[in-house]
Amino acid sequence: MSANTRSNILLVDDDDNLRRVVEYQLTQEGYAVTSVASGQDALAALKSGSLHLMITDILMQGMDGMQLLRRARIAHPDLAAIVITAHGEVDRAVEAMQLGALDFLEKPFSRERILVAVDKALQLVGLRDENRRLRAMVQSEANFGNITGSSPALRALLADVKLAADSDATVLIQGESGTGKELIAKALHLNSPRREGPFIVVNCGAIPENLMESELFGHSRGAFTGAVADRKGKFELAQGGTLFLDEIGELPMPLQPKLLRVLQEGEIEKLGESGLIPVDARIISATHLDLESRIKEASFREDLWYRLNVILLRVPPLRERPEDISVLAEHFLVKHARHHGRTVPQMEGDLLERLESYDWPGNIRELENTMERLVVLCRGESIRAADLPQSLLRQRPRYGGVRIELPANGIVLEELERDLLEEALRRCQRNRSAAARFLGISRQTFLYRLKKFDLE
Repeated sequence: MSANTRSNILLVDDDDNLRRVVEYQLTQEGYAVTSVASGQDALAALKSGSLHLMITDILMQGMDGMQLLRRARIAHPDLAAIVITAHGEVDRAVEAMQLGALDFLEKPFSRERILVAVDKALQLVGLRDENRRLRAMVQSEANFGNITGSSPALRALLADVKLAADSDATVLIQGESGTGKELIAKALHLNSPRREGPFIVVNCGAIPENLMESELFGHSRGAFTGAVADRKGKFELAQGGTLFLDEIGELPMPLQPKLLRVLQEGEIEKLGESGLIPVDARIISATHLDLESRIKEASFREDLWYRLNVILLRVPPLRERPEDISVLAEHFLVKHARHHGRTVPQMEGDLLERLESYDWPGNIRELENTMERLVVLCRGESIRAADLPQSLLRQRPRYGGVRIELPANGIVLEELERDLLEEALRRCQRNRSAAARFLGISRQTFLYRLKKFDLE
């Protein structure tokens, strides 16, 4: 949001001279300004509902700026505000920011200072509005449940989900821990012809190996010690629906050929029984592991991988979709404020900047935990970057999109150079000319450096 969009600003100050000067400065920049001299007049002006930003002095006769902020935010909880304070009264400004003000101007202030503050506040307002619009648009396109975001990477993934959902082909979902692989599996189920059937989840890494076969295929009474009654396995429970095998890379080797047989034949055999039971369940699996590497290590069957990998969906880590961070952060704020019976705090601009500059190694799960912590420990009506845990406040140097961890005992520059060469090759699918352009060097220089590090 900028002056080009004719942003509407409410200016509140009982100092006629200062009010006229600020009104003139803002009008010259193209803003539409409503200027009033009292808190009561400001509340009346706010009823129009078309104002984007309020600038108010704190020290005024009658209703002061603090009272105005409190009353205005009752009727307009999303109102963006900037406060003006006298020199030496920073404590009042801090109190105002705890009430939701985005910035403060200490008298005397320059024309440049107020224009920068207004532009920054309106950009934040525009970001919030755009986030709400995009979130509503994405979630209305299909039944994607709690999947939130609008980045190109996520939209491309959801487009593939929509196409893959309308079939019974097996799907393998790959992605780092915490990226939301189970949500993608649920989206496949909810947008499929099987949506009315059950969605059964098995975490292959959480069930002891000696119980896994019974968990998947079921057993009859007396099949083994402790089997006191017949029990249906997950395949039977998923009849007519979807069976989601999470962390499939952790499936014990002895069970892999049995799962392969089910995928090939569409039948299971219960423990303790000799008859075969037809199963009608779509199989979706997920892993954070590199299954191709595990195949080379002989810890995962290649033929099973081919059966599971008819359709491969890769869930991007959060660092590859930074456009979604602010939307997700707001979503989690609302979710956990409701859960804990708290008022939804306002996010200040420095907080959003810090959230978007962090790598999020724990991905969406780490972001959600962080936002829940901020909700629970919030002492006022807004949250700032300073409220984040120390792990997020420790920033790492970065160049473009590459972040470099600098150890306390230093680094070996040649090792860093080698890593950059390998990363450039990876990103450019081993195309040397493209990798050279990516690094901003000539192809001849790039080839020389490959030879230097024996990367040819």
